[in-house]
Amino acid sequence: MTAAPLRLGLLQYPIERPASVGAWAAKLDRWLAAGRAGGAGLLVLPEYACVELGASLSGRDVPDEAAELAATVAAAEEILDAMREAARRHAVWLLPGSLPVRDGRSGRIVNRAPLITPDGRLAHQEKRMMTRFEAERWGVSPGACPAVFETPWGLVGVSICYDVEFPKHVRTQVEAGAWLILAPSCTDSMHGFNRVRLAAQARALENQCYVAIAPTVGEAPWSAALDRNRGFAAVFGPVDRGFPEDGVLARGPLDMPGWVFCDLDPARLEEAREHGAVRNHRDWPHEHYAAPPRAAFR
Repeated sequence: MTAAPLRLGLLQYPIERPASVGAWAAKLDRWLAAGRAGGAGLLVLPEYACVELGASLSGRDVPDEAAELAATVAAAEEILDAMREAARRHAVWLLPGSLPVRDGRSGRIVNRAPLITPDGRLAHQEKRMMTRFEAERWGVSPGACPAVFETPWGLVGVSICYDVEFPKHVRTQVEAGAWLILAPSCTDSMHGFNRVRLAAQARALENQCYVAIAPTVGEAPWSAALDRNRGFAAVFGPVDRGFPEDGVLARGPLDMPGWVFCDLDPARLEEAREHGAVRNHRDWPHEHYAAPPRAAFR
């Protein structure tokens, strides 16, 4: 599929306390209307954005990780229906973040990011690498291997939060033809956010591709899962001729709600890959290195 220019919208999503799935859908509708008004053809929300519903749906007055997760998983089908309806209503391609769901075959809970078309069809990418919080406290399991998605702008990959910190996850998608990697994230500290940010920049550099991040933001003391949220949305590209010296194409203000828009042209990537000062994409090492010997000092 031939890649085409894209205006991308990334939401720095404010964590709030909607009282019901209907209230959450109304919030989503308002944000998508603003994103569509910004001219974006593809809108991206952060990882676990809908988990803000967990506190209200669980009916607990005190934050409770297990109860919030269970309530969100129980409402996953209704939440997904709201996401699909929003994409149809605004006639937009939508990555509405990710949501924890129970896998129908294994029975395990996985972190799943749907990519929804303007007519409501969807495909999804599951998170492959689990953070300690997900694995040790939430009991979320590793999902399916990386995939790529056919869109009107060519092939796109999704590497959810921690996944983008692993070069092979993104490299698999790029080698399958993805020129843009979407990395929705949810981080509760600047350490966590900077791990995602720096990893995304590294993936863009080493693959000479675009990588976009979109975080949750704000304080939510009523939620055990999303109590603190730090970060900004950004788009990174190659660090070479024709691009900014640091490879940063767009970024939003730290911890502030709002959309960040960026116009992306895949032809610029091809130019960098062919005529740049370096050819990281072409020079990616495919040989398997043996365990290195210990160097001898003489």
